[in-house]
Amino acid sequence: MASASPPSDDFSVFVLASDLGIDARPFLSNQQREESQTEVVEIEEEEETDEWHDCSQYLFPDEDFSDLEFLQFFRLQGSDRAGNRIFRVVGKYFPAPVVSGERLKKYVFHKICSELPEGPFSIVYMHSTVQKEDNSPGLSILRWIYEDLPSVIKDRIQVVYFIHPGIRSRLTFATLGRFFLSGGLYWKIKYVSRLQYLWNDIKKGEVEIPEFVQKHDVVLEHRPLTDYGIEPDSYYLAEVPMTSFSLGRNGDQWQSRDYMS
Repeated sequence: MASASPPSDDFSVFVLASDLGIDARPFLSNQQREESQTEVVEIEEEEETDEWHDCSQYLFPDEDFSDLEFLQFFRLQGSDRAGNRIFRVVGKYFPAPVVSGERLKKYVFHKICSELPEGPFSIVYMHSTVQKEDNSPGLSILRWIYEDLPSVIKDRIQVVYFIHPGIRSRLTFATLGRFFLSGGLYWKIKYVSRLQYLWNDIKKGEVEIPEFVQKHDVVLEHRPLTDYGIEPDSYYLAEVPMTSFSLGRNGDQWQSRDYMS
């Protein structure tokens, strides 16, 4: 009975535990090393392709944002002294009870990608006379919108000018800001307690300042302790008509007042 002849090609098997951290490349032949290197390059190229950002995916041509455009709470206006374009945000103009967080997110993404798809920009946020129950979508929603922004858009944000911050806003960002915000946004926030300090970074006329913001600035100038919550804001006590909107919490409609600027 003829005995089976041994195989002509010798081979070896190496079994390496994956948790030992041993580099297996010295055990590979030259051809296997080249194939392995080619696979690594292909994987890296695929990852780079996945990170590529197409701003057009955040455009919603079929969605009607005309009502939000009419409110003018989020507008592209002028540039700061560093040459960054400015998105002006007026908190008092935003009717939080009747606009969902999802729609606000779509609108913000659409606005940035349609009006300023490239280049650095800054944000001028006017917090003057904002009421939490009427004008604020909530910190968690704002954080959700910001965190969903592509990293390339986050990097384009240079400065956030926070005009007329209240004591509550200062305390919130001072205690939770650096842990709550990613992308270095915490360090980009610049508090502006008076409009006169804003002109150091932005020329007058570059950004439209609503009349009620200017009046509120005068009130704070004469009663500076209002900034720290030590005395009430006489602007509210005097019941001076503010640029705002009549909102119904139980309805989905709003009506602009005649004195809207």
